[in-house]
Amino acid sequence: MAATAGRESGSGSWSAPSTVSAAVSAHLRQLCLREFPCGTGSWNRSRFLPPKFRAWKELVPGEEEALGPEEEPVEALLGLVRSPQSPWALSEDSSAEDRFLRELAIQSPMMIRDTFFYSYFRSLRVVDKQVTQVDRGLLKFVKLEELVLSANRIKEVDATNLPPTLKVLELYGNELASMECLCAHPPPGLHHLGLGQNQLCGASESLYLTTSHWPNLISLDLGFNDLMDLPAMVAALRSLGRLRLLVLQGNPLALLPHYRGFTVDSLARLCVLDDVTVSAHERHQCRGLGQQGELLAQEAQLLVAVRNITGVVDSSVLDPEPGPEGPFVTYSYYVTYDFLEEEEAEAEAGEASKYGEVLAEIVKPRSSTEPLREEVPEEGTEEDMAMAEESLESVETMEQVESESSLVSGRSAPRPSSIESAEELVKLRPHVDPRLCPAPGTVLFSTEHKPWANVIACGYEAQHSVKDLRPFKAFLLAGTVVTIVEEKILSWPVVTPPTDSPLAAKKGKGVNDKKKDKDKKDKDRKDQKGKRAEEPTREWKASQKKRDIPKELRHDPPVLQVLGSGLVALEPLLAGESVVSTVCNFGVVRTPESDRLTFARDSKKVKKGVKKEGPGKAAAPAFESDYQPAPLTVEVEIQLGQVRSVEEALRAVANRAQ
Repeated sequence: MAATAGRESGSGSWSAPSTVSAAVSAHLRQLCLREFPCGTGSWNRSRFLPPKFRAWKELVPGEEEALGPEEEPVEALLGLVRSPQSPWALSEDSSAEDRFLRELAIQSPMMIRDTFFYSYFRSLRVVDKQVTQVDRGLLKFVKLEELVLSANRIKEVDATNLPPTLKVLELYGNELASMECLCAHPPPGLHHLGLGQNQLCGASESLYLTTSHWPNLISLDLGFNDLMDLPAMVAALRSLGRLRLLVLQGNPLALLPHYRGFTVDSLARLCVLDDVTVSAHERHQCRGLGQQGELLAQEAQLLVAVRNITGVVDSSVLDPEPGPEGPFVTYSYYVTYDFLEEEEAEAEAGEASKYGEVLAEIVKPRSSTEPLREEVPEEGTEEDMAMAEESLESVETMEQVESESSLVSGRSAPRPSSIESAEELVKLRPHVDPRLCPAPGTVLFSTEHKPWANVIACGYEAQHSVKDLRPFKAFLLAGTVVTIVEEKILSWPVVTPPTDSPLAAKKGKGVNDKKKDKDKKDKDRKDQKGKRAEEPTREWKASQKKRDIPKELRHDPPVLQVLGSGLVALEPLLAGESVVSTVCNFGVVRTPESDRLTFARDSKKVKKGVKKEGPGKAAAPAFESDYQPAPLTVEVEIQLGQVRSVEEALRAVANRAQ
């Protein structure tokens, strides 16, 4: 039989006892086992008369069936505690043990004594009662076989206070930092030990998992702690000859690619690992991994894949046609996600992330070319002109790094190198969307920038390796933020400096060379006019249209807009899942008006294609009146790297060597 003590539901202040015995006593008082309709009283007095009165009633025929005016039959009293509408009924979430005690207190109230509890109950559950101590009162339960003290605040257990008859001990969700306290005087016949979701850490924990401490242990649950050393843990578990069920998932060591195969091959008698049965096929597949410990990499691997983006609004249809003076607007789209800062990528990504921090600011674009004329004066020394040219080239280089880099697009909180840069950063910071800033200790990774399409195929795949497993576990618990970003770049024609400027003199040609160039251009112009007069071809018209766009453009800093952002939960990877595949849905960002403009533009392109290629090409579908824009979505797949065989392990070693 079991007794259960759990937290009472309801509002109001509640002072929890600090010991197990106090929690059990408080819970029994709350059951009201000695009050109506339980216990003894005027409602059942005739059933518990002294022997002399019972003998006198037996002399009168039919008197023993008669009840007093205030008494109730046993069936009626049981109905009061069983009916959900009764005020004496227990709450719906009460345990079966509590209901049994209430009915026992009605049928046999004389049994409800302290000696009954100590000698009768074999299971005791004290869950979520803020218990901090395991006191000596437990030793009074002489037949106790199961003790559950989960979801309390126990930091240390005095093993001498545990009944020696225990077979099951569960301490889930407490604050235990080590198993050393349990090994001082462990119950010799313990079959199951549950220490999941505590704070166990350190390589020394494996020293307390020996057959001298737990000779009869069959089931062990150490899940969701901070255990790191897989080889030492497995070596210690080999000494537990009767161990058949083991749970280690949720620990940093379980994030290693070879964790399951190495453990299964090393523990030959193991039947269930992390609640998954070890089959004969799996054991055969993992054969030999236990002897490859030195070759196996002690680092976790995470594979990230970003597939298709759908439902992106085409912002280009909302912009007016650019004039000869600009601005010429280009849009691109990409996806970002944050991940732990990798040690080997720090130096390589430092400069690119610094550029990204400056160029990825959301700033107000210039509306005219006048600031450019102010920045590049018409008159100046050759030194000034050379410095201006070098600065312009450096900006172009930074823009190229920003546009071509598909690995790192931002880092967390870079420290400015000077007071001037800090002040400049403070001015720009209010314009930055906080969703574009990575969390401390993480780095933003981005896919390649793609132009707009109804379905944008990112085709992005990246593999991340992590050596420090403890922060990796914390990262998986927190999840990663996936963001769809629209990048808008305004480009302006480069203003050509006057020919008499020092810069032109430095880079230009002589007077005679200029005259020759002018004569050549006039000749080409006359030839072109002659050809045009003869037959205005389609190629000439296309070239005339291209002439409207200047060849040299000056680009403003990118203007970034977050189209959608959301958290992707990665905790299933800790709970044993190997893949997290999801479609992030950020709602509808398109409007019917913008889609009508897009469809109209695409229809014109299709009609031109039909005229060019013939009537065999199909036309674009018409825009239906009941059309509903599609939501903004992106397909993300995140997979934890796993090695299940010796062949896969050797292949991974060869890849690392390359």
